[in-house]
Amino acid sequence: MRLTVSAHDDTRKLIVLAVDDELAGLDELSHGLQNNPHIHRVFQASDASDALRLFSHDDPELAARRANGLPTVDAVFADIDMPGLSGMEMSRVIAAMNPSPVLVFVTGHAEEAVNAFDLGAVDYVLKPFQQDRLDRSVARVREKLATAASPPAGQGGAEPVKNDDEVIPVELAGTTKLIPRSSVRWVEAQGDYARLFTTEGSHLVRIPLAQLEERWEKAGFVRIHRSFLVALPLITEMRMGQGGYQVVIGNEEKVLPVSRRHTRALKDRIVGSGRGG
Repeated sequence: MRLTVSAHDDTRKLIVLAVDDELAGLDELSHGLQNNPHIHRVFQASDASDALRLFSHDDPELAARRANGLPTVDAVFADIDMPGLSGMEMSRVIAAMNPSPVLVFVTGHAEEAVNAFDLGAVDYVLKPFQQDRLDRSVARVREKLATAASPPAGQGGAEPVKNDDEVIPVELAGTTKLIPRSSVRWVEAQGDYARLFTTEGSHLVRIPLAQLEERWEKAGFVRIHRSFLVALPLITEMRMGQGGYQVVIGNEEKVLPVSRRHTRALKDRIVGSGRGG
């Protein structure tokens, strides 16, 4: 393990950990982090096991952070595909720490994005990356830390309210765009993919509709058809059409079909009875 690389000498700025088993990749990531003016110190680890050792390291600055109830480092920027313990397995351990650092994945493997955000990662950077892309990740880390440190209005020093708004990563021309679940109005199945419809447009993601149905049920999404999942609070009308029941979504008057097998359950959800009759 290369223990530390000094960057900007300002302890109010971030202390981060860069993890990559490829020396060239580790150097590039560390150099990019050092170039960011909001980074104070960059630790480096060439594998997941070395990275986890840092969390008990006796470095005076890190020990002081732990003594004050802070995470050992503010953020971990990690590759995924590493020998031995993978970056994803390492991150599950880190995410379970209390307090835990912010997670960012920097990798050449786009297919792990969904799992990364399930772990609470704030960003997923695809290699090769430019400095401005890494800078945006640092900005997201700072926003996450600021949100965690600021209590909601009127609660003084109370615990901050947990944000359960899941984000879905969407790849657009080499850039990962984060789509909040709260912005999704309905979802349409397209084979093994799903198309998310938001107020700003639509986005195709490689997630089966059935998986989204299971993950989003408690967030108010309801299956109305084998091809459609809808945000229940946005249904403004349920009516009989030529081929059966239909629902109207929001102010845009979008009409979607309701299959016969889902009609009774949808009616029960809408009226809130939870029973037929």
